[in-house]
Amino acid sequence: MRTPVVDFVSQYQKDGSSRFHMPGHKGKPFLGAEPWDITEIDGADVLYSADGIIKESEDLASSLFHTAHTFYSAEGSSLAIKAMLALAAQHAEDSQKPLILAARNAHKAFLYGVALLDMDVEWIYPEPFTHLCSCEITADLLRSHLQKMSRKPCAVYITSPDYLGHITDIRALSNVCRHFSVPLLVDNAHGAYLNFLSPSQHPISLGAWACCDSAHKTLPVLTGGAYLHISKCAPSSFTDGARNMLSLFASTSPSYLILQSLDLCNRYLTGGYSERLCKCIDKIEEIKSKMRENGFFPENSEPLKIVLHTAKYGYTGEEFCAHLKIFRIIPEFYDQEYLVLMITPENDALDFERLRLAFSHISPKAPLPHTETLPQKAISRLSVRKAMLSAQAFVSVNDAEGQICAAPTISCPPAVPIVISGEEITSDAVRLFRLYGIETVAVVKNPIL
Repeated sequence: MRTPVVDFVSQYQKDGSSRFHMPGHKGKPFLGAEPWDITEIDGADVLYSADGIIKESEDLASSLFHTAHTFYSAEGSSLAIKAMLALAAQHAEDSQKPLILAARNAHKAFLYGVALLDMDVEWIYPEPFTHLCSCEITADLLRSHLQKMSRKPCAVYITSPDYLGHITDIRALSNVCRHFSVPLLVDNAHGAYLNFLSPSQHPISLGAWACCDSAHKTLPVLTGGAYLHISKCAPSSFTDGARNMLSLFASTSPSYLILQSLDLCNRYLTGGYSERLCKCIDKIEEIKSKMRENGFFPENSEPLKIVLHTAKYGYTGEEFCAHLKIFRIIPEFYDQEYLVLMITPENDALDFERLRLAFSHISPKAPLPHTETLPQKAISRLSVRKAMLSAQAFVSVNDAEGQICAAPTISCPPAVPIVISGEEITSDAVRLFRLYGIETVAVVKNPIL
């Protein structure tokens, strides 16, 4: 498969031309990658009005993901999320402020998009709600919400897979959305590889109108490389408007290092990736089997994650992480109850051997007392936009109860807000702030309700 962006930059680097253009390093190696770091010079195309080598590369990606069009983002899924929301708002059937129906475990990038676009949000809380990061939405639950809504939402927004590896039944949800003539948007940041399973488990294959993939999370792409996928089922306005909506929120100086990485990934994905992916999943299953032999039973999750509910076995996630570090293993995420390992075909035999040894040198203990890590349903006092753009003050969590949350406060990962902007901070929220090590929160200064 051709790699038009990589080929152009490589040839430019070999030419040895004098660089009387940005960037300021002029191709001289400081970090090491500078010779291949260029800007939008003649022939390099322009990401948000692409009609040359970038569009050719995106077309190749579109053929791999079977989409109407796949657009590149050099600013992660955060940019793609905002663009999806803008497309849904543009597609809304009435002139009222756009309303979106969203699962409660949305990434804070979703809230930033909602604030910038001045959208209303109705949240779906699952039953049972088991963890801040996880929100299992069934077709029946979605149908019930849509039937009860007095206003038709411009879209349904789901995160799948979530940080704890749970995958929502996207096909079932897309069928419900189709019945109500509502677009389904999916934050698939953790699931770019799902397209290359057999059969494909990618949201676009299962009926979503649009989704974002953080290519860098599961594919060999530099951090910040992501896709915005538009389905062939979506109206042409989604494809026609996507590049403009991306440019609405994006930097005018996208990283050509990231674009080359996305471009080169196209070739990688056609070079036996599906076979390597299957072999990797088999190795993960072997590790999980060894874990079970040693008394640790990983949670059901997407294929490329190992998720352990450490509290069941007498450890906090932090304690288990400390054990793994002895074996030079760095996990993706941990909290009071869970630990998450993300794996790809780029993990080698040494990595898997370290995992095997680490889990063979630790034994389960008595379960820890249950720690409630769930946010309770809060009262919204202001819109997300009004709260986020208001004058703000930072206060100690000890003084936060009763005040209105201004900006979402949570570390990344997992970046799922404990309190949504505009909601009143309750004693339960304060407890969760402390649990996650948060000492100060942004609140609305002198709110006018």
